[in-house]
Amino acid sequence: MYEGKRALIIEDDQEINMLLSIIMEKLHMESIAAYSGTEGLLQLENNTFDLILLDLMLPGKSGEELIKEIREKSSIPIIVISAKRDIKNKVQVLKMGADDYITKPFHQEEVMARVEVQLRKSSFHHMQPAEMRWRGLKNNMEKRSVTLNGKEMQLTNAEFDILTFFICNPERALSKREIYESIWKGTYYGDDNTISVHISNLRKKISEITNEEYIKTIWGVGFMLV
Repeated sequence: MYEGKRALIIEDDQEINMLLSIIMEKLHMESIAAYSGTEGLLQLENNTFDLILLDLMLPGKSGEELIKEIREKSSIPIIVISAKRDIKNKVQVLKMGADDYITKPFHQEEVMARVEVQLRKSSFHHMQPAEMRWRGLKNNMEKRSVTLNGKEMQLTNAEFDILTFFICNPERALSKREIYESIWKGTYYGDDNTISVHISNLRKKISEITNEEYIKTIWGVGFMLV
């Protein structure tokens, strides 16, 4: 199914780490285990991965610290799997650059589905034009990079996918449900702030380059690329 794909599992609980490894095997993926934040960073420096499954409460370096360091160098998909259930923690982690968040205890089927969503994105992007433009935005699908007024934007995978969806549908009001189900390929069960957090991050990164408005809130509907 996903032969040749590799996942890095950064989880200090040996039983949970092993369970996640078994789940990856079911997807025909190779997995490497790391049991601390420091060990996780070392693996990333010496190996190439397609996905990271990340706990937050880790010895050495915390999951939050890891996300910050990883996002300075890479846009690799990061799925956080944590016992922290507070919505503030989830929002904070998504703002830092995580692509998804699963709470413990988890169902194997949910982990598999969310991993597949992240891995399917690459095949979706291969069907898109190599380059798309909207005003000062230039989106290179092959490199998964976006420039605004000639300056490259440092985007997470989720931010890149949402902005790509906007560029494919300019000047059209898109609901949170449409955005969520297009990007994550799953059923939208209501407002959990995921979309709003990613939109907020995009606006902040756009504002660092230009004062012009690109993403407009359409009250009662959702958002629009203008």
